Amino acid sequence: MTTSSSERGISLGMPELPAPAYPDDVRARLEADARDVIARYPDSRSALLPLLHLVQSEEGHVTRTGMRFCADMLGLTTAEVTAVATFYTMYRRRPSGDYQVGVCTNTLCAVMGGDAIFETLQEYLGVGNGETTDDGKVTLEHIECNAACDFAPVVMVNWEFFDNQTPASAKRLVDDLRAGRAVQPTRGARLCTFKETARILAGFPDERPGAVEEGGSAGPASLAGLRLAKGEDASARVVHPRVQRSPDAPSAGQAEEEGE
Repeated sequence: MTTSSSERGISLGMPELPAPAYPDDVRARLEADARDVIARYPDSRSALLPLLHLVQSEEGHVTRTGMRFCADMLGLTTAEVTAVATFYTMYRRRPSGDYQVGVCTNTLCAVMGGDAIFETLQEYLGVGNGETTDDGKVTLEHIECNAACDFAPVVMVNWEFFDNQTPASAKRLVDDLRAGRAVQPTRGARLCTFKETARILAGFPDERPGAVEEGGSAGPASLAGLRLAKGEDASARVVHPRVQRSPDAPSAGQAEEEGE
């Protein structure tokens, strides 16, 4: 006796329909922007990463329609575009909030309090990893490294740094974001929405007055070693100097042996 696929719990289903196209007006606007991006590269397929940011700026995440658009513009298959869009974590595959709040839970940040911050925010916001608050304002996620270990624990909002955070300061941060209050990163320009950030990452100018001048750079702690290496600050020390001894003075181990 044989069993059917449905009896075995296997759903054959129907093939997924092709992604719908953008409305004509949206398509025309995106095509003009896409041509601007593509013109910067000698090989058009090299423009795929910024084009994915471009379509992400339209809907807040990379949809099947967005991937179809990228494939059409670059002469690629949707499979090729999907392979890239699913590889890089900066491309969202489902709707997300206006502010992407990423808590570093890699080794140093975790030890310094990153795990506690992430657990606090999950409970405080009532969301899990990769989930968005009901008001659509905040998407919370843990990330592996913010490349700012000397300011651990670090939180990033739309890729801007918030250094030396605590559970209490992180709660105030998300409260301000949800209330629409102005929020200034520790280093970098004042925040804009995730869609606006995606357009900037696609290579288009940040048109907010003064935002470029506010752009962040490495902080003092990050630059201390560089200054030492270049001999620009001879007085600075990363660690306390060793106690100077005369060459004839016994070592600590010798002193102990002699004391016996």
